[in-house]
Amino acid sequence: MTSSGSVSTTAFVVTSRPERYIKQLVSHFGNKVKTELTDEGGRLEFDFGTCDLKAVPTGIELIGTAENPAQLETLKDVVARHVVRFGANDQLSVSWTP
Repeated sequence: MTSSGSVSTTAFVVTSRPERYIKQLVSHFGNKVKTELTDEGGRLEFDFGTCDLKAVPTGIELIGTAENPAQLETLKDVVARHVVRFGANDQLSVSWTP
């Protein structure tokens, strides 16, 4: 859910191992930002925005929220780069939609 004045975007990452990648992202960022790992997925809370990660049978749903478009672009870039890097062997890719 977005608050008044915030912007958001979603993306989907196709993978047969969504839980593995969510756990890896939450663990990696855990020493840098506030994170949470839940039964359904995870959450990454950066200074420039928040990304909710939801495991679904065919992949990972990413929901990014920030206060302004510039921060949202930073969030999208950071999360996508890490997903692609961690999922290089599986050739994961991220495509954000408004």
